[in-house]
Amino acid sequence: MPNEVMGDAMGVVVVGSANMDVVTRVPRIPGPGETLLALSFARGGGGKGANQAVAAARAGGAQTVFVGALGRDADGDALREGLADAGVDTGVISVSDAPTGTALISVAEDGENAIVVVGGANADFTELSGEQRERVGQADVLLAQLEIAPEVVLAAAQARSEGATFVLNAAPSAPLSEQMWAEVDVLVVNEHEAADLAESLGAPDRDLDAAVDRLAERVSALVVTLGGKGCLVLQDRRRTQVPAVRVTPVDTTGAGDTFVGVLGARLALGDDLVEAARWGSVAAALAVQRPGAQDGVPHADEVRAAR
Repeated sequence: MPNEVMGDAMGVVVVGSANMDVVTRVPRIPGPGETLLALSFARGGGGKGANQAVAAARAGGAQTVFVGALGRDADGDALREGLADAGVDTGVISVSDAPTGTALISVAEDGENAIVVVGGANADFTELSGEQRERVGQADVLLAQLEIAPEVVLAAAQARSEGATFVLNAAPSAPLSEQMWAEVDVLVVNEHEAADLAESLGAPDRDLDAAVDRLAERVSALVVTLGGKGCLVLQDRRRTQVPAVRVTPVDTTGAGDTFVGVLGARLALGDDLVEAARWGSVAAALAVQRPGAQDGVPHADEVRAAR
């Protein structure tokens, strides 16, 4: 059984974005030109990178370092504090003169959401410092997404040590360079991102099975999340369907990030990819029953008890 003691755990380094989420709860997602009165308003930590770092540390139980950028402002201070409270090492976060990134989120009563992101300091994060490269080189699992400059993600992948696993959550959708494809050990996408990536590789249509086949030609390990249908894990051409945990969602914001962060943590702790995906699915199911991206991330003992 893998060691789950934080002090002895192998490490995850998450390279990515951090945002202050400004969340309004609304009866439904407004259409073009429509004005709605919000039911409530809240602020909280967000950004794919920071969300996944919180999930890796709090729900996954792995030692976790976050590499990203925050502004010299109150939002940056609050996000740094929130990461630290979750057990994330914040010692190599860059400080930018740009404002901290912001996400404007509307959450409907059925749990669905619509999000607009203002990059801010994330857009100003264009290269790794020497200290950040050093921490990346110490990772057992490097986890990244596509909300920051692709050159930073690629530089991090190339800076990891031999034997370290690079997990790329290719979200939001964007074509990958040949250099990036060559670095990816585990690709994690949802079904829409899978279709987008396959299309960028010349797939003739947006059929999910065809997309999965095309992506499996480029990576040895692939995880496709399917919402309420669970996820599909492909490794060395073997397919495993991991079912979802049936719950009634309150807020789906950050659920995918919870899945990915926990998956990365469990890989670092020694689980195989299918088992790591099972942990991620349970953690995501717990997360959607609570409001907030980072606030909704469960603790590792809750995930363990729900398995």
